[in-house]
Amino acid sequence: MQQNHPDQNESPDESTAGTALLAPVWRGLMTAAKGVVDAVLPPRCAACRVVTGGDGGFCADCWAKLDFLVGPACSRCDVPFDIAQGEGAMCGQCIADPPPYSRVHAPLVYGEVARSIVMRLKYGRRTGFARLMARMIAGAVQRVERAGDPPLIVPVPLHRWRLWNRGFNQSAEVGRHLAHLTGWPMEVDALMRHRRTPPLRGLGRTARLRTVAGAFSARPEKRNLLAGRRVLLIDDVFTTGATAASCAKALIRAGAAAVEVAAFARVVDRDRADPDLLYGRIDTG
Repeated sequence: MQQNHPDQNESPDESTAGTALLAPVWRGLMTAAKGVVDAVLPPRCAACRVVTGGDGGFCADCWAKLDFLVGPACSRCDVPFDIAQGEGAMCGQCIADPPPYSRVHAPLVYGEVARSIVMRLKYGRRTGFARLMARMIAGAVQRVERAGDPPLIVPVPLHRWRLWNRGFNQSAEVGRHLAHLTGWPMEVDALMRHRRTPPLRGLGRTARLRTVAGAFSARPEKRNLLAGRRVLLIDDVFTTGATAASCAKALIRAGAAAVEVAAFARVVDRDRADPDLLYGRIDTG
């Protein structure tokens, strides 16, 4: 004689009721566990490491130092305008030499606080900062995100030797968190950096363009995934646009319909920027 498992005699309503009764208990346990963790390892400011009252990422002092890019800006490269120029207005450089990417999204000006986050991620191996960066990038992109198919997230790749030396690709880490936050698809290895280039720190725009020209290409097996897609290229910092331009050209050659760039921060006025901000000591503490 076939015997029913006890669970098979339970009606769907009884099962649902049991789950509903357990839900507040589970939430209570999770809240208590978080309280214990916060007591032992309290939330700290991502920039200065001072203990904060919540997990928002920054203390009040560091938050006040952040320079958000929310005003009028070039519709192509997102460089800020002093005054509104009208919808679709572009800066002089983009008019004279239109970049291959159609838009840049960056929540912050590259300043003291933004630099500390980027340096600790890249050189201090603080990969947890990638989630904070992705959260802020998501806000910048979603402010102007239009209806239709979501973009395909593609991180700027590292050369295999630099990836081996660093142990991770900071742009890919940010991209993974962005994909998780938004639900957008991601192809972590759609691009490859097949030519090793020297570090770009300290180089001007022309030298950077020359250095990265032809350094990137789309993987042949990924071309069908790129064909006709709008790609969101992820980088940590947008400096002159040289890397983004080289990557965008490779993606468009592979069939991408358009390429937009998203970065945690962008350099606004490189000629007037503090040299220590761009090329100063790397603090990973």
